[in-house]
Amino acid sequence: MKLRILLPAALLLGLAACDEPRQISPTTQRIGGGAAAGALTGLAIGSISGNAGTGALIGAAAGGVGGFAWDQHQRSRQRAFEQGVAAGRAAPR
Repeated sequence: MKLRILLPAALLLGLAACDEPRQISPTTQRIGGGAAAGALTGLAIGSISGNAGTGALIGAAAGGVGGFAWDQHQRSRQRAFEQGVAAGRAAPR
């Protein structure tokens, strides 16, 4: 039982340690972060109900989708900001 809980957490920490700064795109970081947070939340909720593995998988999927949605929102904000800056620079003075 302990192995089923500790193994996913150990794998997650191991993958996080392999990351080098600026080598992974912001999109991948946001999706991965959402999936990791969802997996840990699902693991905790699933362990209460007696099925930690399924909870972790469902949580990872939900967190990945949430991370993707957050990434799209952030990219949209960045594009709007860049368009505003370009319009401000192009405005007659």
